[in-house]
Amino acid sequence: MPTRGLYVGRFQPFHLGHLDAIQSILKEVEEIVIVIGSSQYSHNIHNPFTAGERLVMIRSALEEAKVDFTRIWVVPVPDVHLHMMWVSAVEGYTPKFQIVYSNEPLTRRLFMEAGYKVKNIPLFERQIYSSTAVREKILLDENWRTLVPKSVANFIMEIDGVNRLRDLHRTDKI
Repeated sequence: MPTRGLYVGRFQPFHLGHLDAIQSILKEVEEIVIVIGSSQYSHNIHNPFTAGERLVMIRSALEEAKVDFTRIWVVPVPDVHLHMMWVSAVEGYTPKFQIVYSNEPLTRRLFMEAGYKVKNIPLFERQIYSSTAVREKILLDENWRTLVPKSVANFIMEIDGVNRLRDLHRTDKI
């Protein structure tokens, strides 16, 4: 079995920091399982995009970056909302993996307690590249396109994601 790493994110939306993390992880493992977390959520201010839309964003960004798809698994995983069951839920949705890559404290703790080796991901300019920052820049009509791969920016425009986010922001305030 190839050495396989696990990388969990919501990818709301997928940005250049995510791409950098995936490329870094692929230098250490033969394959990577990219888990689209909170896959059941969409159309709210923190999770505006569907699991299917996030799949398209990830695939198009990796294609644009010329990442070898034979080394990639992308799996949507819904939230369980019970910490003691979350790792087993992830295991049930994904191919077997040996190493978990995460900087998120709870994710790290849960996988360590389940016996997995957990490694930090070198953060690529975290203060600039975060999905929250991208969503905020979209809402403020600031330059957000430089924070995401070109294919992701094009896809967000194609699905009218900017107006969706603005509508969700208005709805959230009512």
